[in-house]
This record gives sequence, structure tokens and C-alpha cells, in this order.
Amino acid sequence: MELKDLNVVVIGAGIGGLAAGALLADKGALVTVLEAQEYPGGCAATFSRNGYRFDAGATIGCGFHPGGPMELLGRELGIVWPASQEPVAWQYRHKALHLDLTRDRREIMERFPRSAAFWAEQAGLSKLLWTLAKGGLSWPPKAPRDFARLASKAVGGLPGTLHLLKYASRTAFDWLKSHSLDTDPDFVRFIDSQLLISVQTTSRHANAINAAIALDLPVSGTYALKGGIGTVAELLAASIVKNGGAVLYGKKVDRIDSVRRQVFGLETSDGSALAADVVLVNLTPASLSKLSEEAIDLPVLNSESREWSAFVLYLGMEPELFTTLPTNHIQIIGEGEELAEGNSIFVSASPPDDPGRAPEGLCAVTVSTHTRPEQWFEAKKRGGEAYMELKSLYTRRVLDLFSEQFPAAREAVRSMSAATPVSWERYTGRVMGCVGGYPQISLFRVRGPRTRFDNLLLVGDSIFPGQSLPGVVTGARRAVELVSRQAAKIRM
Repeated sequence: MELKDLNVVVIGAGIGGLAAGALLADKGALVTVLEAQEYPGGCAATFSRNGYRFDAGATIGCGFHPGGPMELLGRELGIVWPASQEPVAWQYRHKALHLDLTRDRREIMERFPRSAAFWAEQAGLSKLLWTLAKGGLSWPPKAPRDFARLASKAVGGLPGTLHLLKYASRTAFDWLKSHSLDTDPDFVRFIDSQLLISVQTTSRHANAINAAIALDLPVSGTYALKGGIGTVAELLAASIVKNGGAVLYGKKVDRIDSVRRQVFGLETSDGSALAADVVLVNLTPASLSKLSEEAIDLPVLNSESREWSAFVLYLGMEPELFTTLPTNHIQIIGEGEELAEGNSIFVSASPPDDPGRAPEGLCAVTVSTHTRPEQWFEAKKRGGEAYMELKSLYTRRVLDLFSEQFPAAREAVRSMSAATPVSWERYTGRVMGCVGGYPQISLFRVRGPRTRFDNLLLVGDSIFPGQSLPGVVTGARRAVELVSRQAAKIRM
């Protein structure tokens, strides 16, 4: 469908917004991206500080495997990603248990031999899901065309698609139970740890189908991006500019102007006003509601569906700690049942063959843990002292757990700064600093790109299929498909 001269404005230069903008610009649309910060990427940005280039949040590159969402996106846009596959996705550590997560899952199978049938089933499900997701997935369906497209894919995928039905309403824990793996606390803890970082909840609440694709990450492959994960956003932004669009930094949108079911423009904090035929919003629904109360319904969240934020340490470190490891990524789990608030951390160090990430002889390290945001904003309200005390407490917790597995960790630190949910809200514009997408507890209670306005669409990790580079790019393709449908109506 003809998109030439369609005026598209994207709010936020996160990966979802940039991917959608780049695809539309490549098809001839006039695309303008408005970004409040001075660099692109949002939660998947790489920022500079004191000679280091730190990955802000996301540190794992995925979806670059042949036929994967990032590989297909690069091929379509003519982008050559500077991505190299990592032999070990990350190393899992809990007390004396150390597992290298590789494509063949050798160490997992050796430690948990009873899980072989579970992994065989997971491999079959994930293969089918990757096939169904190719080219975008019309979920949740809203229009007759969505149902028709889903039916076409389902028929093409039979009998495998019918096999999915028995998992659609099951939890990952139900799935484990069907293989008698629910009674192995070490295996359940391992699975819960993987799901928390990939679907934002644990096996007792995660949907089994979501879990199947999330657990496929080490097998499909993880990739190191030269220059950091933010290179993805930089190349997508460059693609938009190459195709006649613009990416404007320091442009914070304060208001969306609308009449009835149509948005007609936006206003920014520096007094600018822009007209738009279509607006794509790379923000959370809560953040969008701050710009337009009429745009979206906000669900009432229970404890399982509440979104997480993150506490992150950005460390300049001596690299010797990581030189004997087979990977630059380590997941460390502490004692007890809690898998957040400093009892589970993910550590990523800049690779030695990417010297531009840190001063000579040092490396840039990101250490993150899940945290509920409310306590941080309550502490901020009580005053600077209460906020700093909480920040110091979490810094100690994270470094204590890091040091349990690497006793020399503290001594290797040469510089340190921290980001809290308050920081995330300030830098990403996400209300309460919620990052990582929504907890994937159901296939049916999910949000699609559509809003109450016909020409205003959501992109990013708040819509199905959620977080990760493959997730937000798949969601972006759905938004592009909807824009293409609308283009003829707008031009009539």
C-alpha cells in the first residue's frame, strides 16, 4: 500500500519506535522521531560517562540468528549489524552450582538429566513459535483481517499449531509438573531465574507458551554488539535519516492534541508544535496517559501483573575478574526464595575486543537486579537522606552477592554510579521507572498497538509480545502493518 508522504511522528527513540520508524521510512513515509534524551535507545541505550560506555539496561543481544527478527530487519533495511555470536549466553551461579548456558544445553542436561524430555518439548514449541511470529503476529486479534491472518498461519502450521492449545492456559509450573520436575528445587529455581529476566515473572505465574520462547534464548544464540547494545538504536536512527526522516533529540513531548478519534499534532516542552497523520508512541501506557488521558485504558493490576523496575550499578572495573570466564555475562542467585531486590543479579562486562567501551586496562560493567519501584519514590518523598540510605543499602546488597561468587569483586572496582527507579523515570519517561515490559502471565490479557485514537499506536515492550529486541521488533511490525492499513483511509 502506498505510504509516500504519510507524515508519521514517533514519540521516543527506543528500539520499538525506531524499528517501526525505520520500516515506515523505508516504505516512503515521512518519519520524525522525537526523543527527550540526547541519544537513542531508551532502556537499550549505551551512554558515555567518565571515559566509559555503559549499557543502560539491556546487555544481551538476541534475535540476530539466521531467520531471527533482528537478522530479517537488518536484511530488509540494508543494515549490517556489528554482532558476533557468543559461545556461552551467560553463566548461571547459585552457591556451588555453576552452569554455562550454551546452544546445546550440555551442562544443564548433565546437571538435570531428568529434564531432557522437557527441553525436547520446549525446542519443538519454540521452533513453531518462531515460525508463527515471522513477519509479525496479529495478536491480540481485533479486526476480521487479524483473525483471517491468524487462521492462515494456523492452517499453515498444522498440526503443530493445534499442539499449542494445550499450553495456552497453563503456567510454566504446570508444564514442569507434567514432567515431574516441580519437586526439584534446584531446577525450579533455575527456571524461575531465567523467566524473571525474560518474562518478568516466575514459573507459578508465567504462561507456558511465553516461557517456551523465553527459554529458547541461549539456544537461538546471544550476540555481542560492537560499541554496546546501543549500537542497534544508532543504526536504526541512521536508517531513518538515510530515508529522508529525522531523529530529533532533546525533544520532550508534553501534550498530544486530538479531536474525537483522531490525533492531529503534538506539543513539545521547548514550545514546538508538530502536525501528524499517524503517531507511534514508544512509551508505557501509564506514560502515554500523562500526554492524553483519553488515549488508553489502564488496567487494575494485581500483585502478579505489577511491573518491575531495576536497580543498576555501573562499575568501572579491572578486567581480570572476567578473563578466566567463558562469557562476559553472569547470573548470580543468592540464598532464600526471593529472586529480586538484590538476591538475584545479572552482571555484564564489556568484552576485551571492544576497547572503546572503557579506559585502557579497564572494562565497563553493568550489574542489575529487579526491584519494586514504590519504595524508591516513597523514600524520595521523605527526603534526600532517606533516598540515599536506600540507595546505599541496595548497593551493599548487590556487591555482597557479587562478592559471594567473586571475592575480589569489590577490590576490582575503580568507579561506581547507580540508577534507581527514580533514575529510570527521569531518563526514560516511564512512569515509576517501570522497565522490562509487562509480566507475561497470560496470552489473552495482553495489549496490542491500538489505542482509543484511530491514528495513535503503541510500540515497545508494553504491547504483545513484550520485552527483548525480538519482542519489540515483532510488535513494531504489527504497528507498521496497521499504519499501512490506515494509509489509504487517511489519504481519501
